[in-house]
Amino acid sequence: MNTEHLSEQQIIRREKLKELSRLGIDPFPAEFYPVNTTAAFIKNNYKGDENKDDFSEVCVAGRILSIRDMGKASFAVLQDSTGKIQLYIRRDDIAKDENETLYNIVWKKLIDIGDIIGVKGYVFTTKTGETSIHVSEFKLLSKSLRPLPVVKEKDGETFDEVTDAEFRYRQRYADLIVNPHVKEIFIKRTKMINAIRDFLNEHGALEVDTPVLQNIPGGAAARPFKTHHNALDIPFYLRIANELYLKRLIVGGFDWVYEFSRNFRNEGMDRTHNPEFTVLEFYVAYKDYLWMMETTEQLLEKTALAVNGTTKVMSGDKEIDFKAPYKRISMYDAIKEYTGIDITDKDEEGLRQVCQQLGIHADKSMGKGKLVDEIFSEKCEEHFVQPTFIIDYPVEMSPLTKKHRSKAGLVERFELIVDGKEIANAYSELNDPLEQKERFEEQSKLMERGDDEAMYIDYDFLRALEYGMPPTSGIGFGIDRMVMLLTNQASIQDVLLFPQMRPEKKFTEEKDTEIGPK
Repeated sequence: MNTEHLSEQQIIRREKLKELSRLGIDPFPAEFYPVNTTAAFIKNNYKGDENKDDFSEVCVAGRILSIRDMGKASFAVLQDSTGKIQLYIRRDDIAKDENETLYNIVWKKLIDIGDIIGVKGYVFTTKTGETSIHVSEFKLLSKSLRPLPVVKEKDGETFDEVTDAEFRYRQRYADLIVNPHVKEIFIKRTKMINAIRDFLNEHGALEVDTPVLQNIPGGAAARPFKTHHNALDIPFYLRIANELYLKRLIVGGFDWVYEFSRNFRNEGMDRTHNPEFTVLEFYVAYKDYLWMMETTEQLLEKTALAVNGTTKVMSGDKEIDFKAPYKRISMYDAIKEYTGIDITDKDEEGLRQVCQQLGIHADKSMGKGKLVDEIFSEKCEEHFVQPTFIIDYPVEMSPLTKKHRSKAGLVERFELIVDGKEIANAYSELNDPLEQKERFEEQSKLMERGDDEAMYIDYDFLRALEYGMPPTSGIGFGIDRMVMLLTNQASIQDVLLFPQMRPEKKFTEEKDTEIGPK
């Protein structure tokens, strides 16, 4: 074993590993361990003399977070998936008969903070009022070879909490150990997804799966990741959206389909963007964007209640209420309200001048749609804190959307903005195949001008539309951003278990690139 680049603690733990093996103790046993309760259940339900018989034979397993040696006895803190509980381990209880190895050598010398053990015993209350387990038997279940960052607690307060983002996001497994409250974010994430799924299923929607590898990246204006299929010897793209496949299913006769999809966009990374992210999209036949706004309000109100027990959430220092109904304002009216400029009749050159006047960057590749989007994003979006539907977009911004039934030059589209961030995007879907082809061709012209987010022409999708797609409304929700709102997290990295990061230098025996607190 090459120990040249290991820390002193890592070397010591490897030596302990050897000693355990020498004593005939398997440091990584493969066996069923008969856990019959949890730390949280014990602490929430133990009532002392009132029900001590119910806790006379408990068996728990978890990770050791601290040890206090008191001579012939020790106190330790064990953490399982539900929380922490104190252990009381006495030499006379463990070192029975002539066998003192387990306590004198293993517990006193070979057990470390971070090791995973199983214990059996009975529950009691210490003189200081701490609910604890009096251990009669313990077993090493997994030896920890790398020390955890030290987190100190006293009187219910945490000191030296591990907050370094580089450590937390890159080593999420260690973050979850030393910052167990982080688990609550991901428990709420699951509750949120389950609540959404329950809502859709109760309303008759069908959950489906669509391809992640696509020969044409469609359904959104975004830059795709490109890969290569060796057997077919053709390029493929990781999906940027699942919209066009879900609409194919509406053509095929399904009335309401949905999918939680993992999407990939080869774009920037910041506090609200990750190149790999989760989206919910659903499409409903014989509906329009007005119906979709009402359905969105119902869905989000129910979801907030399911996750937090209230429609009100905190986002930073701002209180946001998901109680329906939500404000509605057109995109042009929003721009006029926050810039003082009416862009309703502006052509592309006029919009360029507005961008210049407002100090907004606008390059030659940007068409009318992107220019309007930049103005709204830069000058308006941040002002919408409470849930607000931004409705009726210019047609140039929405190549998959049906033209407005009464307002020339606009389409029937909305985005839901909450706390200055887009949470959902929805349309009355364009179902005219001839007009859809024209819209795709306009996107091709933008691609020729250098717009690397313009849409490709999907001829198979056009063929599907030629068979006839009923009037349809569709929507896409940013799941990660919704979790941010419902858990009061400012960064998307905090709601992703394993956010994308720049790769570390390769781990080798010659060079250990250990990061985080030492």
